[in-house]
Amino acid sequence: MGTNLENMSRKELIALRENVDKALKKAEKRERQEALKAAEKAAAEYGFSLAELSDGGSVTGKQAKSKAKYRNPSSPDQTWSGRGRKPQWVHDALNSGANMADLEI
Repeated sequence: MGTNLENMSRKELIALRENVDKALKKAEKRERQEALKAAEKAAAEYGFSLAELSDGGSVTGKQAKSKAKYRNPSSPDQTWSGRGRKPQWVHDALNSGANMADLEI
């Protein structure tokens, strides 16, 4: 690379840094596209699309809904799988003296 950074002015160095940043972004974009094409080709060799592989193997592209583990005793149509945030009815039941075992299906 024959560029001597020690002899460059501050303005030249800033311009060089901006050019390097632009070149890095272009190189990253190009390499991402190449990686995506290679991944699509590898998936196709096994008979899959990348979308099918990236969602955990579901052919439909939809994640399976978790089975309900808890039911609201005062409103049986309200259920909760036990994953994620507790619904308000669980908090209300626990505050009323119930425990989680009372809410199990």
